[in-house]
Amino acid sequence: MRFAFKTAPQNTTWDDMLPVWQEADQIDLFESGWVFDHFYPIVGDSAGPCMEGWSVLTALAQATRRLRLGTLVTGIHYRHPAVLAKMAATIDIISGGRLELGIGAGWNEEESGAYGIHLGTPRQRSDRFEEACQVMISLLSQQSTDFDGEFYRLSGARCEPKGPQRPHPPICIGGNGEKRTLLTTARYAQHWNFLGGSAAEFARKRDVLHAHCRDIGRDPAEITLSSHVKLGEDHDYRAVAEQVKALADEGLDLAIVYLLPPLTPAVLAPLADALAPLA
Repeated sequence: MRFAFKTAPQNTTWDDMLPVWQEADQIDLFESGWVFDHFYPIVGDSAGPCMEGWSVLTALAQATRRLRLGTLVTGIHYRHPAVLAKMAATIDIISGGRLELGIGAGWNEEESGAYGIHLGTPRQRSDRFEEACQVMISLLSQQSTDFDGEFYRLSGARCEPKGPQRPHPPICIGGNGEKRTLLTTARYAQHWNFLGGSAAEFARKRDVLHAHCRDIGRDPAEITLSSHVKLGEDHDYRAVAEQVKALADEGLDLAIVYLLPPLTPAVLAPLADALAPLA
C-alpha cells in the first residue's frame, strides 16, 4: 500500500494549510498531497472561504521538495483544456516533475451557475471531457496540435516549454460513473480515484474499470487505483487504518487520507504510525 493526504482549501487558511504540507514533506510514508479545485466550499456553508486550487498548488510546489502534488480533481469546464495544459506544464517545471494532473467532467451546479460557466447536461459533460483529455494529452506530448471537435478546436497549437515528465504528467481521473467516466479513464488515465465508500462498492467499480480496459485492449495494471479515506474530527487513526485495510484487500494501490479542518500538522505523525503496518 501507498499513502497520500488531501487538504481541500475550503473553510481554512493558508497559514493553517502550509505547515501541514511542510510537515508531510518530511514524512516518507506520504508520497503525495492533493487539493481540490472548487470556487465555493462543497462541505458546510457554500458562502464560506475557499481558495483557488491551482494557485494554492503552485505555492505548495515551491514550499515542498519531495511530495508529488495534484488536484482531486479539476472540473474540465472551469478552464479551456489548452489553458489547463499550459498551467500543468508550468507547474510540472516549477515542481521539478512532481505534478499529478487530476481532472474530471465537472458536477457543481451552484458555483458553475454563479460564475456563468456552462456546465451542461451529464452527456455533454462526458462528451466534452472526452475531447478535453485528447486535447491535453496532445498538447503536453506533441510538438503541435490540431483538433476539430464539437467542443474544442485547435489549429497548430503549441504548448512550450513542456514539463520534465514524459510523455506527460500522469493523468488522474476522479469519478465513479460506470458508462462514461470509467471508460474515459480506461482510455486515457494512469490513475483512477474512487470518490470514497465501502470496499464492496470500490471492488464493483474496479471490476467495471477493468472490463473497460479489457474491451479496449489495455492492461488494467497500468492504472493506479486510489480512494479517498476521511480522517474524522475525532481523529480515529485506527478506524482509518481499518478502512484502508479493507480497500487494500480489494486491490487499492493508494489511500488518500482526507484531512478535515481545522488543519493541523499534529495529526500526521500518529496517522503515519497507524498506517505504517499496511505499507
